Amino acid sequence: MKILFAGTPDFAIAPLKNILEHGYKVVGVITQADKPQGRKGVLTPPPVKVFAQGQNLTVLQPTKIRDEIKALKAFGADVMVTCAYGQILTQEVLDCFPKGVWNIHAGLLPKYRGASPIQSCILAGETQTGVCVMQTELGLDTGDILRESRTEILPTETYGELSNRLSQIGAELIIDALKAIENGDYRLQKQTGDVVQTVRKISKEQAKIDFSKNAIEIVNLVRGMNPAPVAYAEIDGNKINIYRAEIVDFCGCENAKTGEIVCDIPKKGLIVKCGDGFVKLTEVQASGGKVMRGADFLNGRKVRAGQVFTC
Repeated sequence: MKILFAGTPDFAIAPLKNILEHGYKVVGVITQADKPQGRKGVLTPPPVKVFAQGQNLTVLQPTKIRDEIKALKAFGADVMVTCAYGQILTQEVLDCFPKGVWNIHAGLLPKYRGASPIQSCILAGETQTGVCVMQTELGLDTGDILRESRTEILPTETYGELSNRLSQIGAELIIDALKAIENGDYRLQKQTGDVVQTVRKISKEQAKIDFSKNAIEIVNLVRGMNPAPVAYAEIDGNKINIYRAEIVDFCGCENAKTGEIVCDIPKKGLIVKCGDGFVKLTEVQASGGKVMRGADFLNGRKVRAGQVFTC
C-alpha cells in the first residue's frame, strides 16, 4: 500500500517515522512552505520537511494543495495520511486516494475539533484527552472515527510535554489503523458527545495572565502556553514570561491587591495574589534573559514584594 503523508510541525514526525519503520511505502511528503522565523526573519523549513529530506523522501510544498491535483495523482498513492498539516482539503483532493484520506487528530472528538485541541483541553482544565484516527471529509474534523486512544493528562503536564506524548500515541495508533485500511476490515464510528466545538488557533494575546482569575485558571494557562506562545505578565512596564506556576497556600496577605507580589523571599518563592488565592511562579524569564527558577529570579532582585502585575 502506497502512502502519501502530509504534516508540518514536530508533532507529525513520530507518526511518519513509525510508518517508515513498519515498512510502508511512503511515496512522498506534503508540507507547508518554508517561513521566516526569528527576529532576523530567516527562512526556515518545517520540521517534517527536514526529517523527510533526511529520509530521502520526495517533498512537495504547495501554497494551496487544492491547486496541485495533477501532482497529487502523480504520486500514485493508495492512501493519504495527514497529521497537523495545516490546510483544508477539497473534495477533489480527497478523491485522489482510492483508500481514502485519514487524519491523526490530537484530541477527543467532537469536543475538541479544530486547530488547538491540545492547548485548549489544558486551558479548560481537562483531565483526559486522546488521539483519534479519523476519515477526512469536507467538514473540519467531522469525519467518522477509525481508531481512538485515550490518556490521562498529568496535573503538571505542559502543552509541550503532552504534545510529545500524544505524538507517540498517534504514531502507534496510525499503524493499527493502516493495517485495517489495507485489509479493508474495519468499522467506522460516528462522532458522539454532548459537547461539540471547534477550537481556534491560540493567539499571543491569549497568553497574557490576568491575575484576577482563579489560581487554577492561571496555572492551566501557564501549562497550556508552555513552550509557546508562553504565558506572560507585565510589571512596571517590563514583560516577564512565566513557564511554570503552582497553586500555594499563603497566610497573612489576603487583603493584598490582585496581581501583587506578596513574597519575595527566595526560599519561599515568588508568590502572587490572584482572584481566589495565591500562585507561585516557579519558572520565569525576564525580557532578554534566560529561563530560571523563581527563587533564582528573586536572588537577582528582578522584582520585590509590593510590586503589582498589571491585569
